[in-house]
Amino acid sequence: MGALSIRNVRKSFGATNILKGIDIEVEAGEFLILVGPSGCGKSTLLSMIAGLDTPTTGSIHIADRDVTYALPKDRDIAMVFQSYALYPNMNVAQNISFGLEMRNVPKPQREQAIKRVATMLQIEHLLDRKPGQLSGGQRQRVAMGRALARNPKLFLFDEPLSNLDAKLRVEMRAEIKLLHQRTQTTTVYVTHDQVEAMTLGDRIAVMRDGVVQQLGTPDDIYSRPATRFVAEFIGSPAMNMVGSLHAENGLNSKGVELALTAEQRNALQAANAPEITYGLRPESLAFADAGLPGSLTMLEPTGPETYALVDTAVGTLVARVPGKVRQAVGERVFLRWSAADAHLFDAKTEQRVA
Repeated sequence: MGALSIRNVRKSFGATNILKGIDIEVEAGEFLILVGPSGCGKSTLLSMIAGLDTPTTGSIHIADRDVTYALPKDRDIAMVFQSYALYPNMNVAQNISFGLEMRNVPKPQREQAIKRVATMLQIEHLLDRKPGQLSGGQRQRVAMGRALARNPKLFLFDEPLSNLDAKLRVEMRAEIKLLHQRTQTTTVYVTHDQVEAMTLGDRIAVMRDGVVQQLGTPDDIYSRPATRFVAEFIGSPAMNMVGSLHAENGLNSKGVELALTAEQRNALQAANAPEITYGLRPESLAFADAGLPGSLTMLEPTGPETYALVDTAVGTLVARVPGKVRQAVGERVFLRWSAADAHLFDAKTEQRVA
């Protein structure tokens, strides 16, 4: 059993099923991301791990101990909330040590903990300030410091960066990753941001409608998405999807033959699916002198690369190309790609075929 074991956890409110059987094992020291759109159940699951809610059925174990119905204070966890949840009448040092004080930790040990986390988070100069005198990033550091002071068995993060601006989100994301590398404390982190998920997690659980669609490493999730939903949710811009009829010797969409590898053809024959969705990540598409013809309809330069929207016979495709694009909007262009980069999904079940 790992540091955290979630076994067939279900949650219902009346006839509404929020979680529909979650099974996850988290190893000691692992950083697990729960990611998905709003309403998928990720925050509900985190609340049950924290003891703020209880499952309708199933069980939760922390370090081999059944804590399904244990109070939060008896779980040896520390949680960082989206809203920071700092006490406005206390200074930074008091906020950091408050949890220790409630557990009757002696004052010398509390002072050592304050010094340790303040040094780690580089907030030594803020210890006498109150939350109202801090920036958003500084408040987030204090909230993390309060959790770090505990040395718990489990860290829980509930969308901690969602209130920060774009630049600060990047900085704090790096801070959280560095902190985990230093402390090696088992961590469960909830976010709806797929960039946070890909950059922070050892493993990612992609959730949708109360179900884990795929659980794996960032590379697994990105390179071999288990469902069409995972393929479109992870990656920016989203994966291009082309609906195609299942043909005996290949895939044909509106008269365009879509390239397949021998392995993909074998997988299609084994799947015997009546209709297939053909997926291509934008970075798999490139401009060429020949290939799938189309009209360049829009360019979105980002600096190091450009997103190009191209209207083709199989629909509008987004290509993510390095540098600047020399072609102008309205010009005729050709797109090419490698068949090995294609992802095939059963159009009915949305499950990966190849």
